[in-house]
Amino acid sequence: MAKEIVAMILAGGRGSRLYALTQKTAKPAVSFGGKYSIVDFPLSNCVNSNIDTVGIATQYQPQKLNEYIGNGQPWDLDRLYGGVHTLPPYEQAKGTDWYKGTANAIYQNIGFIEQYDPEYVIILSGDQICKQDYADFLNFHKEKNAEFSVAVMEVPWEDASRFGLMVADENDKITEFQEKPPVPKSNLASMGIYIFNWDILKKYLEEDEADPNSSNDFGNNVIPALLRDNRRMYAYHFSGYWRDVGTIDSLWSANMEVLDPENSGIDLFDENWKIYSRTPVMPCQKIGPQAVVQDSLITEGCKIYGTVKHSVLSAGVVVEAGAVVEDAVIMEGAVVKAGAVVKKSIIAQKVVVEAGAKVGGEGSVAHVGEGLTIGAGATVKEGAKVYESVKEGEEVC
Repeated sequence: MAKEIVAMILAGGRGSRLYALTQKTAKPAVSFGGKYSIVDFPLSNCVNSNIDTVGIATQYQPQKLNEYIGNGQPWDLDRLYGGVHTLPPYEQAKGTDWYKGTANAIYQNIGFIEQYDPEYVIILSGDQICKQDYADFLNFHKEKNAEFSVAVMEVPWEDASRFGLMVADENDKITEFQEKPPVPKSNLASMGIYIFNWDILKKYLEEDEADPNSSNDFGNNVIPALLRDNRRMYAYHFSGYWRDVGTIDSLWSANMEVLDPENSGIDLFDENWKIYSRTPVMPCQKIGPQAVVQDSLITEGCKIYGTVKHSVLSAGVVVEAGAVVEDAVIMEGAVVKAGAVVKKSIIAQKVVVEAGAKVGGEGSVAHVGEGLTIGAGATVKEGAKVYESVKEGEEVC
């Protein structure tokens, strides 16, 4: 039985702009909002949009992501026909192995898509925080009789040159594509979310793969080829919450925005559009008798005896008496010991901030990689990127 639509999530990127946070973890598996991982958002959008067949193209550090996805049960994607599948690159008879670009990642999985014989394929990014009804997007694609549609958001004109831009007419038909142009003709930024008719996508993927000069990328190669051939291409205007969290600053900012859902537009408590997650099974959080907790998200299993303000704490975090955590994102199992201060920072999983240490400040976001120790009395300055444990009393800039 054919599926109307299959979703493909591009989740193989190294996430190099997240520095120490992705040293041991694929970017889509990075924690977000205390309870979630980044990949939970496109997966939950699929489920909420009645898309039940999802392929996840993985590559860099795939182990945690593969374990996290499992059989897809937490997202109701454990199906006998369809469901969710992680798709690592593999060596084929003609020698192709690593994904060479976004288009090549889909090309290598043509066989996966073909077994469901879909009419449409939606291509999603594994490193965005977005709540979007893909069913509305698909209806737009059908109504326009489009062969290719891209979700776009209006951005301030002064920021437009940072994005791939779609130039469209009054009927939303795309007439031109600009990749980070110095002089923008449009402020319609591509969200990197595409719907293709499957026959069109397959044709252009095969042509792109046959071109030895191609970088095998949707933005650089496939979309320009569609424009060259005057295909029916449309821009779908999206006005909800969307953030690319590919940098330390953007990841920190998006976590801070979940603390203010009325103004930011992202509500993790929305019963009408649930975000599903494979969360560790832990007891309830413990708030000690002298603890101070203000304007924060505290996930299950946390033990708070010190002060936590305007912060996001993932499961199993410990903040000891006398410790201060403020404007920070603390991931699973991290420990902030007595007298330590963590400000405007992202602390990865299983980090130990020893007694009296100071991490971060008022300026740029500091961050500490997974499993490291910040020694007693050590100082990690604002904006620092910590890849190795810091010795007692040491200073890191």
